[in-house]
Amino acid sequence: MSAALVCAACGTRLRGSDPRTTCACGGLLEVALDGGPRGRALRALCDRRLHGDAGAMGSGVWRFRELLGLGRGERVTHPEGNTRLYWRDAVSRYTGVADLALKHEGENPTGSFKDRGMTVAITHAVHAGASAVACASTGNTSASMAAYAAQCGLPALVFVPAGKVAAGKLAQALAYGARTLLVRGDFDACLRLVREASTALGITLLNSVNPWRIEGQKTIVLELLQQRGWDPPDWIVVPAGNLGNTAAFGKALREAKERGLIARVPRLAAVQAAGAAPFYRSFRGGFRKRFRVAAETVATAIRIGDPASYERGVRAIRQTRGVVAAVSDAAILEAKAVVDAAGIGCEPASAASVAGVRQLRRQGVIRAGDSVVAVLTGHVLKDAESAMRFHERRGPRANPPIAIEPRVSDVERVLRKR
Repeated sequence: MSAALVCAACGTRLRGSDPRTTCACGGLLEVALDGGPRGRALRALCDRRLHGDAGAMGSGVWRFRELLGLGRGERVTHPEGNTRLYWRDAVSRYTGVADLALKHEGENPTGSFKDRGMTVAITHAVHAGASAVACASTGNTSASMAAYAAQCGLPALVFVPAGKVAAGKLAQALAYGARTLLVRGDFDACLRLVREASTALGITLLNSVNPWRIEGQKTIVLELLQQRGWDPPDWIVVPAGNLGNTAAFGKALREAKERGLIARVPRLAAVQAAGAAPFYRSFRGGFRKRFRVAAETVATAIRIGDPASYERGVRAIRQTRGVVAAVSDAAILEAKAVVDAAGIGCEPASAASVAGVRQLRRQGVIRAGDSVVAVLTGHVLKDAESAMRFHERRGPRANPPIAIEPRVSDVERVLRKR
């Protein structure tokens, strides 16, 4: 097996070991795989590793290493992946879809799906001789990069929008030792700055414009397909911000079909918050125009107005006959309350996928009998403040704390009301 980097815009082909993340023309690079096992042989190889493989080190990412484009060598892994599928009657009733599974990426080591992409991108950076790494972040990327950089001893710089990152995420970046820069601007300003700084200062950029991040994030799809016995669902639904996951999911499905892992390709649904929905606006116009917006939403992880992976996201939606939806903050918070109350829990951006399933089912896009996997991208404690604010107010799904006197009779009164 060998890998090259190919520019999605002009077709320029580079060596897989090249440290660049963008082509000279400005287009984003993608990993192109050549050779390697296919079909039943590839399935069997990946399935055997479920039962223990020192070469994959227990990782739900490196279990699929033949599809990641990196050859032999030491890997920087926690390990990550091996996240579960959950079925909950309450969530199915809420969305109107009986066969609904939740793929919970909040079970990764730093609490979000970012660890899947980061293990591959950091590993490639180490192999390429990186001296330092950097990222712009709404929180989860910075937490993940900081942890992996600390593991391998690389200096890390994090660029975050001042005052717009959940405390739990910011605390992780600080705790793991990254130099954290509070930029007076939004995420899009942070990304512009980190791209300029990375070019000028020779720092390896680890945002999802990095093609190796996409390779790791593909394994969310590969793992859920494996968990379903390689029988694809009808739909895979994912929150959409910078569109790295949308791009990664499309690439994973395309390659899985080409390599004989699956017989058919499920449809993708990318769900944005209504206050940060440039991709949705483009989709409604047939992708004839790219939009940029001033993003504002309670779902901070997808509060992005100018998605960096726009072109790759468009291709993923088109190749999977997919759709793009936008859901309100109120719908996101209500869906989050349903997921939380089912004993699973997620951060607000994660719940956009569940809110999207409900909306698309009501619109008739998703049918009642369809099989659906909705991806939850982050852990409930990533943004504990939003959960507290929701439950301290009055509302049909709110669960506010109750002040009582130290008397059994008060406890009994609460139990009776319950």
